Amino acid sequence: MFTTSRRVEFGDTDMAGIMYFANFFRFMEAAETDFLHSLGTSVLFERDGVKWGFPRVSVGCEYARPARFEDVLTVGVEVERVGAKSVSYRFPFTNQRGEAVAVGRITAVCCREGPGGKLESAEIPPDLRAKLEGQMAG
Repeated sequence: MFTTSRRVEFGDTDMAGIMYFANFFRFMEAAETDFLHSLGTSVLFERDGVKWGFPRVSVGCEYARPARFEDVLTVGVEVERVGAKSVSYRFPFTNQRGEAVAVGRITAVCCREGPGGKLESAEIPPDLRAKLEGQMAG
C-alpha cells in the first residue's frame, strides 16, 4: 500500500480545532496525486497532444475519530478495482498514534479531451492499467 503523510493545519480545522469533514477529501486527492506521481503519471496528463484526466464520479468517507490541529495523518492509497474505464481507491487514515481516524473512497473515470474540447470517457491506457493493477490490494 502506498502511503503519504500530511499535518492538519489550523486552516483545516473548525473552531474546536477538529479537522472539518470536507477536508478529508482534499487529503485523499493529495494522496491520490502523490500515488499517481509515484507511478510516473498524474490525475491530469497529456499524451500525443491529447489531454487525459480522472474526474471523480463517486466519493465518500467514514469517520472513526476526530483529527485535530497539528495531528500528522498517514493516508494510505489502495487500488480496490480497475475497470475498463474507471479506478476505485480506498484511503485509510491513521494518526501519529496509529489510531484509525477515517476511511475514504474515490471512484474516478478515465476521460480524454475529444473533438471541440468535449470530455469523453475512454479506456484506461494499457500501460497505465498495468501499473494500477500492479498496485491492487491483495
